[in-house]
Amino acid sequence: MTRMIHPVILCGGSGTRLWPVSRKDKPKPFLPLIGDETLFEQAISRVAGDARFAAPMVVAGPQHIDLIEAQMAGPHRLIVEPCARNTAPAIALAAACLPADDIMLVCPSDHHIANAAAFREAAIAAAALAGDDWLVSFGIAPMHPETGYGYLHRGVPLPGGYEIAKFVEKPDLERAKAYLAGGEHSWNGGIFAFRAGHLLEELAKHRPQMAALVAQSVAEGREEGSLFHPAAEAFAAIEGDSIDYAVMENTARAAMVPADMGWSDIGSWAALQDALSADSDDNANVSRGQIDLDTCKGVMAISDGPRISAVGLEDVCIVVSGGEVLVTTRNGAQRVGKLPGAANQ
Repeated sequence: MTRMIHPVILCGGSGTRLWPVSRKDKPKPFLPLIGDETLFEQAISRVAGDARFAAPMVVAGPQHIDLIEAQMAGPHRLIVEPCARNTAPAIALAAACLPADDIMLVCPSDHHIANAAAFREAAIAAAALAGDDWLVSFGIAPMHPETGYGYLHRGVPLPGGYEIAKFVEKPDLERAKAYLAGGEHSWNGGIFAFRAGHLLEELAKHRPQMAALVAQSVAEGREEGSLFHPAAEAFAAIEGDSIDYAVMENTARAAMVPADMGWSDIGSWAALQDALSADSDDNANVSRGQIDLDTCKGVMAISDGPRISAVGLEDVCIVVSGGEVLVTTRNGAQRVGKLPGAANQ
């Protein structure tokens, strides 16, 4: 693998499932949820200081430009999405702004990866496959029978990875247990490697209108220093879709590289609690701020000021932030984003 890898950091989404800490004006990627660095800063630092990786390209909405520039160290390019149209158009914008033979490594800005070295080694393997015109997804080693993620069923072995035999939608618990026991399924973590020109060819094959509008928005866009503004009218006309639905599940060249790197999408308060398990007490409680817990087990309690006192609770998340109070069971944490306070902020 001799070609340089071009990291593409996606800063979409509002992180509503981590409300009330995550808000539209400062969502999940820009918060220091694990350690002193924000998730965005962690995403950047994973590819910094390594000659195999080029300066990052960031794709984000205009409302987050100031946050990105404040947290960005070193050279970069920022593509400003005129509006949100899901991951396929966002990734296609980045591909259209790169030379066709460049290898792009697409990374969400709001995931946590504990083992950065393992991430980089998986990226090198993925880039090698992408150089042979495979569209490559990271297959995350499953840690438990998770029903909240899509899965990748591995197929024929390839150098450094596997063909993807099948994309599997979020399973029920019994099937998730079977996937874990069988050892042939990985979580679909939303991290990808592509040759830029090949991705655009596949997009044109499977979503021709989207590909044409992306090309038009880039051709009619304008540069502003390190910022690139695609043409808003053409981009707004795109019917949004995820990269999985638009391309990955349709191509005959889908591949995966296995990645065991301590990954979490921090997709809920329960997921954050799991990621912070090293900081838990003897009863698996995680606390930040003024917290008093008595005979509690598996409780996560976070407060930016007022004291939280709890007695006899189990598997509950309590969050006080910005004058809002959230109480949810771990099982209910996935529904936080549907609450009026989160959805209508």
